[in-house]
Amino acid sequence: MNKHISAAAIFLVMAFPLAAQQKAAPDTIPAVIEVGLEENKAALSATLRPLRQIAGAPEAFYTYFWEFGDGTFSFAPQPVHHFKDTGDYEIRLYATNNYDDGKAPKSKPRKIKVKKTMYASLGNPTGFFQESDMLAMKANRMPKPGEEMVTVVGYRHPGGGGNVSGSLLLFYNEKQFARKNFVMADARAYHGERKSVLDSVMAFAPSDELYMPLAGPAVNGEVSLLVEKNAAWNALVAERTATVSAMLAEKKSLFREQDVWRVENLKAGEEKYLFLSLETTPEMIKDTNAVVTISSLFVPDDPLMPVSQYNLEMQIVASHDPNRMQLRNRRMNYRFVRKSKELSYKVQFQNTGKGPAGKVAVGVAVPGMLNGQTLEITDYSPKCVMCDSAYERQSCLDTIVRQDSIFFVFNNIYLKGVKQEGVEDQDSTKGFIKYRIRFSKELKKLPFSSQASIVFDRNEPVITNRSKGRWMPGISPGVIMGYGIGSGKDKMPFGLPAGSLGFSVSTYSPYRVYLQAEIYLGLQQKNETLTSFSRDQRDTSIGTGKYIIQGRENFEIVSRTTMDVVPLHVRYNITSWLGVGAGAMVSVVVGEKKQEKKVVTVMAQPPSGALEKFDRLAGSVKERFTAADGALFADLNLGMVRAGPSLGVRVLQYLKDSQQRVFFYGIWRF
Repeated sequence: MNKHISAAAIFLVMAFPLAAQQKAAPDTIPAVIEVGLEENKAALSATLRPLRQIAGAPEAFYTYFWEFGDGTFSFAPQPVHHFKDTGDYEIRLYATNNYDDGKAPKSKPRKIKVKKTMYASLGNPTGFFQESDMLAMKANRMPKPGEEMVTVVGYRHPGGGGNVSGSLLLFYNEKQFARKNFVMADARAYHGERKSVLDSVMAFAPSDELYMPLAGPAVNGEVSLLVEKNAAWNALVAERTATVSAMLAEKKSLFREQDVWRVENLKAGEEKYLFLSLETTPEMIKDTNAVVTISSLFVPDDPLMPVSQYNLEMQIVASHDPNRMQLRNRRMNYRFVRKSKELSYKVQFQNTGKGPAGKVAVGVAVPGMLNGQTLEITDYSPKCVMCDSAYERQSCLDTIVRQDSIFFVFNNIYLKGVKQEGVEDQDSTKGFIKYRIRFSKELKKLPFSSQASIVFDRNEPVITNRSKGRWMPGISPGVIMGYGIGSGKDKMPFGLPAGSLGFSVSTYSPYRVYLQAEIYLGLQQKNETLTSFSRDQRDTSIGTGKYIIQGRENFEIVSRTTMDVVPLHVRYNITSWLGVGAGAMVSVVVGEKKQEKKVVTVMAQPPSGALEKFDRLAGSVKERFTAADGALFADLNLGMVRAGPSLGVRVLQYLKDSQQRVFFYGIWRF
């Protein structure tokens, strides 16, 4: 028996330290790029560290972005690439750890040498551009503070006409954020793109001779076609110049930084790509609901071709999750928002399973201050018809609006899974729903949040992040006019005299506890006090007259200017017309002037029975900040207490002077 107990004790002593030493797999192991090279065909794969599963999240997995070093790329886990030409290439891998609590694995570029070209080139990836767009952008992952990401900028010639040259512009680091979000670590160009400056964009504008339409001279007295075409061309060039100038001015007002590249001789049907490594700064705004934007422009030199613009919106994340919800412009100014304002939401989802999904249901919680009946769907993917116009078994999107929720249901679709065999295009596994919704009639200045639940077929729901909307605090200045009365014995008591003008500053239209600061400049107080009196029956002369002095009086005149400051004032609006507050006030005598006044009462000679008084001021003494006192108070407001006019009463208890005062006032908060 004792032997068994001893053995068990030894086992526990040894087991507990071993268990305590068990740690999560390290997240600093670099990724290793494996290359199987056969002539110009490269089969790529990667060895990555074990995933560190986030508790409660769907199964963790990796997504991949491969840059082949020749201007092409792939999102496939194990791509096979055919190089078009011989030469030296650097292959880069950026793996993203989804539902993993560690860092994204880093890797060094793998250099390879292609000596022969046996296999035909597979060309550029398809599906990067939308319809006839000349410009598009994609990122390998959402920005995460302190992590590197790659943005691919694609530009193309849609076809028709000759070669195209122009300027490719990138704008980043929005001015709406206090700090920079990105640092341009590297820009890899494979097609002769040259770095330029913003001022050069207008320098490459077409001249009167370039692209000039040709026409012959006037015939038989007709107006020359050349003159007419030249005038039309000049008008077109002027219009194009004005348009580009306005677009550049707008971008410069929104973004801190920009980069420019010159593009030369883009042939019809060609697609080319620029690869930008952006380091997200550790100081990047830590709000995982914020949306940052990188904007690009492609300005062809030919004014007959349109200027293309693309905005890449990305949500800042704390961990990589392909299923997420975002609110654009989530910080709003309550002063200028109206109930008709529309909020733009976007819910993104990805089938991370091993097979296709035929049904995706997205349920969204609607905050109480939003009106679900104002729903407007602006875009969605996969593309399909609405279910109310679909035939039986047709792919369609159905919407169900309830009081506190909205359901978007994709029926009879084929959404591929990330782990499905043969899937290389990650976009084919993703979808989204974008919609707008308005505020309800009762719009309160309170934060609100929404969250989505996504169900693929009959699997367990995937819960997204909370997308939170907040209001900027806003500043509300106020003007106060009031009248104070007191119970103290001092004829010139501290604080808020009979007439006071004040100013306040607080949060605009608050619905929660808030602070308010105040300052008052009181009307000048004046008090005259008799200090001595004597009777005197002596003769005296004043001017040419003779008098008998009846009495002498000495007075002290005190003139005082006070300032009252409320540094601490806590308020709460119980309703839209009733508010209460409490705080502390400091009263300071900022200026005091003392004068002596001498008054003589006389009777003219011979005695007439009439008395006369003569007075004079004898010098003055001025002082500043001669006294101070503090007070605690509580008050009540009735009226438009959040913004607008209201009336108030405040009871103050002074500490040093031990007096009470009541202050009646009116305030208008702007």
